[in-house]
Amino acid sequence: MKRLLAQTRSFPPPVRLLMVNQFAINLAFYMLMPYLAAHLSGELGLAAWAVGLVLGVRNLSQQGMFLIGGTVADRLGHKAPILAGCVLRTLGFALLGWVDSLPALLVASAATGFAGALFNPAVRACLAVEAGERRVDAFATFNVYYQAGMALGPLVGLALLAADFRWVCTVAAAIFAALSVLQARALPRGYGAAAGDRRAGPAAGGVWAQWRQVAANRPFLLFSVAMTGSYLLAFQVYLALPLAADAALGADGTKATSGLFVVSAGVAVAGQLRLTGWAKRRFTPQQALIAGLAGMGAAFLPLALAPSSSTLAVLGALVAAVALLAAAGAVAYPFEMDTVVALSGQKLVATHYGFYNTVSGLGITLGNLACGALWDHVHARGATWLMWLALSATGAGCAGAVAALARSGRLTASARTPQPSAA
Repeated sequence: MKRLLAQTRSFPPPVRLLMVNQFAINLAFYMLMPYLAAHLSGELGLAAWAVGLVLGVRNLSQQGMFLIGGTVADRLGHKAPILAGCVLRTLGFALLGWVDSLPALLVASAATGFAGALFNPAVRACLAVEAGERRVDAFATFNVYYQAGMALGPLVGLALLAADFRWVCTVAAAIFAALSVLQARALPRGYGAAAGDRRAGPAAGGVWAQWRQVAANRPFLLFSVAMTGSYLLAFQVYLALPLAADAALGADGTKATSGLFVVSAGVAVAGQLRLTGWAKRRFTPQQALIAGLAGMGAAFLPLALAPSSSTLAVLGALVAAVALLAAAGAVAYPFEMDTVVALSGQKLVATHYGFYNTVSGLGITLGNLACGALWDHVHARGATWLMWLALSATGAGCAGAVAALARSGRLTASARTPQPSAA
């Protein structure tokens, strides 16, 4: 904790605010979202298809609109979409607790999703600009706050749920309302085309010109595609690993899954700064990213080797897999975020982040369909080891693809800051 506080204090005030902001965002989000489906189906009595529709609208409105959010940030400055996203999520979370009709719930769900699409690219772009040459350290510290909010949120939500689900929504909305006021007062006006910040680079022409500029950045596009597998691997904490826990433990699988989330967040919070420092001492940034990706793939090997007939062995393999996946992801994350900035040439950074998130979201969706189909196939035949080998191969493939880009020089070709173009 002392190391985290010292590291946090070493950054300028806007960076510290963004870190506290992300902790509070995740705290409020995860104190509500894990319990929303049960509220919709239980207290409100919605059919399963309606529950799926409400949750799907939230995911679609966020993943599908990241590019819009990044574009807005580069045109209007970072502060505007961050503030707008917090205000929108305040309204959306408040509605989720106090409305009971399907149309109103869909509006609330869409609002919360679009809010994330607004502030996520802007926050990361603003962090990159404010941190300057210390981007890797800033993203590593940022991830500690991110994971801490994600770990604490469900516990706070569970405590409030003992009173009423409306309390959960109201407190979550109040947190976002407080963030809105704080950031309106404390955040700098922001960077981007409208703010005229030379580090971010002005956007020439209109929105289509911004998107064409990103689409023409071939090294960035290749890197975005190469990294999609890493997001699929990280998402298996929500899909394949819970399925394996349920298969091994039956009714106790849900409790085991909760424990796996605690392990994942605990490793990330406790180990992020140490792992980043170790990686900076041992590797170049590109080597650290490759090592992290390879480690994410290797995290699934304990499950491939564990005898399925032994519940204790499977449980131990699950814990090892989650811990290794979290540690390897912590190694890769800050260097991944820094690479996105470098490949953007520090120009239209938020738009690049928005596009990057859109590609990763598409990869998660398609990949999860494939993983779900593969699980059904191998589990019915008692060959779940094939699932884990496929995920390990995905990690190795990602590491190999990034290594190939590094060897060809594509990951450094755009690292220099370009001259600002005429607005």
